[in-house]
Amino acid sequence: MDKMHAEQSVLVLVDYQARLMPAIYDSNRVTVNATLLAKAARVLSIPVFGTEQNPSGLGPNMEQIGSECARTITKMHFDACKDGLLDALNGESAGRNQVVIAGCEAHVCMLQTALGLLRSGKQVWVVTSASGSRRKDDHATAMTRLAQAGASIVTHEMALFEWLDDCENPGFREVLKLIKKVG
Repeated sequence: MDKMHAEQSVLVLVDYQARLMPAIYDSNRVTVNATLLAKAARVLSIPVFGTEQNPSGLGPNMEQIGSECARTITKMHFDACKDGLLDALNGESAGRNQVVIAGCEAHVCMLQTALGLLRSGKQVWVVTSASGSRRKDDHATAMTRLAQAGASIVTHEMALFEWLDDCENPGFREVLKLIKKVG
């Protein structure tokens, strides 16, 4: 798969809902990494979309995630593509065919959304270090299945530095500050 390019990318953050996150294994790390991705994406002018699964039951996304999203798609399907995500991406971010995605639960909503994006012809990078499930084995199995389906599995720093491309990028210093801030 081709390298990620900031000008061709969108970031999709799936279901970081406050009522769900306490059940996610290592949820603090997952949330910190997802927030870092979103903040860096905004520095680099990469559109950030969020999704919320049945928000009347699970509540909204955590504030630190929701506040970074330009748009949040409400969904009832596990695959957000079935509830308007593809329309939003193709409309508001037309010409950007690279989707960097992370979310919860990795083996349900994030997995099904990533598979939907792959079926639609998008190039998909799944950020394993910013995705979570209640059980580690579900997370690991989701990453294996997504890789087999054609997604590239990356960490948040891999995505950030591919977006930057080089140390002369105008956003480099600001993104580096964000990375150093979280450790």
